[in-house]
Amino acid sequence: MYAIVEMAGQQFKVAKDQKVYVHRLQAEEGKKVTFDNVLLLADGSNVTIGAPAIDGAAVEAKVVKHLRGDKVIVFHKKRRKGYRKKNGHRQSLTEIVIESIISKGAKKTETKKAEPKAKKVEEKAAPVAAKPKAKKATGKADDLKKVEGIGPKIAETLNNAGISTFAELAKTDAAKISEIIADVRGNHVTDTWPKQAQLAADGKWDELQKWQDELDGGVAK
Repeated sequence: MYAIVEMAGQQFKVAKDQKVYVHRLQAEEGKKVTFDNVLLLADGSNVTIGAPAIDGAAVEAKVVKHLRGDKVIVFHKKRRKGYRKKNGHRQSLTEIVIESIISKGAKKTETKKAEPKAKKVEEKAAPVAAKPKAKKATGKADDLKKVEGIGPKIAETLNNAGISTFAELAKTDAAKISEIIADVRGNHVTDTWPKQAQLAADGKWDELQKWQDELDGGVAK
């Protein structure tokens, strides 16, 4: 007997005692979980298809452990632009083992109804302290993405921190740059960025291009 069931946003073909890896579940290790969105049941030659789900059918499983999947490398490159960006990703997973497949009598998981919105209170709310404005960049902004290793998100983060020109970036310590972009996803090596920015600020584009050909994501090969 096997079933096709939706678990954590994915559809799986499962049978009793089978191990399955699904997107991370909120349940603790050792706990039992029930999936009632069963789309198909097959018991020998007897096949039942839901419309879209089968009423009363469910798949019961036990959480074995939480883990992370294999690392996937995502690499972006723009030809003749000196732009390369490399990121890694590991999906959070949960290993479960199928304990039983119920064809009838399973209770549907109740979903909480959204509470009605509260009526507007006529009383004036206390004034909220205004958020401090981000430091404004001085001078005309430069295209910081011309620096090897800087992408659109990092350029935006630097601009919000008041660094919008090659000259300002050249005067900023590499460690300080790393601190500013700490929340930007990915591994970023900023050691060469100030020197690249100085060459750009001085208009030494040929020299900068020659050096960037020897870099990989802002790091010397």
